[in-house]
Amino acid sequence: MSLFLKALLVGATLMLGGISAQAADSDKVVLTVSGKVTNGEAVDFTVAELEALGTSTITTTSPWETDPVTFEGVPIAALLLAVGATGDAAAVVALNKYRTEIPVSDFTDHGVILASKKNGERMPISDKGPLLVVYPFDDKPELNTEIYHSRSAWQVRGIIIE
Repeated sequence: MSLFLKALLVGATLMLGGISAQAADSDKVVLTVSGKVTNGEAVDFTVAELEALGTSTITTTSPWETDPVTFEGVPIAALLLAVGATGDAAAVVALNKYRTEIPVSDFTDHGVILASKKNGERMPISDKGPLLVVYPFDDKPELNTEIYHSRSAWQVRGIIIE
């Protein structure tokens, strides 16, 4: 069964079981992946579809979080595999049009995630949500530099594979 079909089943299960406000929000498209992907066609994802790809956690501090925070989300390497990405770079675009270029190798070399939860709760737009690029700054202190901080985009809306 394809990952897309699994995500559809998750969505159908939510609808049959009654939808809370939070579940209804998870049915909204929050991410579009485009560029060098399978068939060259953009792929839209809801939070439920992203989480159906599998999630990982990173507990870390950052320039924006002085106390350790646990982030949960899809490993970006798994997301790119699911869409058949073939490029060497990913342009990550935020809701406010902020754009950062990230080498695709970062995702596999450093286990970067696209977090949808912070300390077990969905992240609202007012707190860097709904999606945030998270590097394991505490596990890999060499990443705690301005270049990696600039790649840690929040309020992510799109990823363009180049």
